[in-house]
Amino acid sequence: MHSSHTKQLFAAHIARLQACYADALGQLPGAEGMLLYSGTEQVYYADDQAVSFRAYGHFCHWLPVNRPDQAILVTPGRRPVYFQVVPPDYWYDQSIVNASWWADEFDIVTLNSIEQIRPCLRNPDRLAFLGEPDSLAMTIGIEPQYLNPRVLLNNLDFARARKTPYEIEQIRSANRLALQGHAAGRQTFLDGGSEYAIHMAYLQACQLTDPECPYTSIVALDEKAAILHYQHKRRHRPRDGEGQVLLIDAGHKVNNYCSDITRTTVRPGCNELFSQLLAGMEAIEERLVAAVRPGISYLDIHRSAMQQIAALGIDLGLISCNVEEALALNLPGLFMPHGVGHLLGLQVHDVGGHLCSADGEASPPPAEYPFLRNTRTLVPDMVFTIEPGFYFIPLLLDAERDTPRGRHLNWRLIDPLIPFGGIRVEDNVRVTADAVENLTRQ
Repeated sequence: MHSSHTKQLFAAHIARLQACYADALGQLPGAEGMLLYSGTEQVYYADDQAVSFRAYGHFCHWLPVNRPDQAILVTPGRRPVYFQVVPPDYWYDQSIVNASWWADEFDIVTLNSIEQIRPCLRNPDRLAFLGEPDSLAMTIGIEPQYLNPRVLLNNLDFARARKTPYEIEQIRSANRLALQGHAAGRQTFLDGGSEYAIHMAYLQACQLTDPECPYTSIVALDEKAAILHYQHKRRHRPRDGEGQVLLIDAGHKVNNYCSDITRTTVRPGCNELFSQLLAGMEAIEERLVAAVRPGISYLDIHRSAMQQIAALGIDLGLISCNVEEALALNLPGLFMPHGVGHLLGLQVHDVGGHLCSADGEASPPPAEYPFLRNTRTLVPDMVFTIEPGFYFIPLLLDAERDTPRGRHLNWRLIDPLIPFGGIRVEDNVRVTADAVENLTRQ
């Protein structure tokens, strides 16, 4: 059940979207409206089995519906029209529940197929089209210059970073639900469960199926925690001496809005130095979150993370030079090769992270941090992750064993830590008017 408060939040959300889209359309001469398409169902190559469907992000910005062949017509000064396609079908359940909390904001036109939309559109040659495929847009009568125009996408991608109160509430809820799964997964780990058992405990606690998760959950024991996007789930229970470390990166979705949370847990009696490293990384993550303020650059958060990781490595004896030298040599990058986080919302890695203005001006990550997904200046109601890590990745470390840079690494301490994989701690945060709200630790 959704409360009247949710209904009010959603109505205000739609009002803001209407204003935002009207402004964006003003940048596209001749366009009178915009048609957003959720996308088409795909099948695997040489097969008839469908790929798990995920609706286009800008479509989901308007509707909490994750179904193919749906469309929304946005025209300045008019109520949005939702073309709801419900095919006659006895193979699959095609029903859509039009809950009043969101459906009351739309004029809903029910169709049997997306091809029936053409007679419902006046002047389709003056509509911008966002989505795929191109063939549908051409069939409808969309002009080529109005097909996914970059001027509109830049404007809308940039605006998506700043969330409405409705969106923030969905992400809060997605965090609360994911934390239930994390607690269940942690307990299963402490009880000696396999990666698969931990994963299933997470799904059960969250009441999710795999396709309903916002991304493929990472459930990594020991050395697999050094694989940043580890995708497998080993079935065997850890043997004696195994299963010392759990890294679980798993989220939830509420009305298409995502959470993205990572926790690292060590078993009692785990290697003392690795346990100290985990405590240090948890403290770094908390300091990074606490430092969030409007007006600062996300790049500065990343730089602070690298500086603190260097200092931690020095304090624990893993790095044998000072912080300035470690940063100049990018030694922290050997232990944390990814960015400190990313924008979050309808997509786990939400759009617009490298845009610095609505007109498409970009701020790419610096050469020394090529995988940083967010370079934006922070503004109120921006939502993103903070996720510093410290990993022992043989692929990166082995290449440095006989290099000048590698001489600053204490291999005597590092080598025994490699079997423990690594550490990541991740929260989802919102910038407030003058500080930060941690949506994960509510």
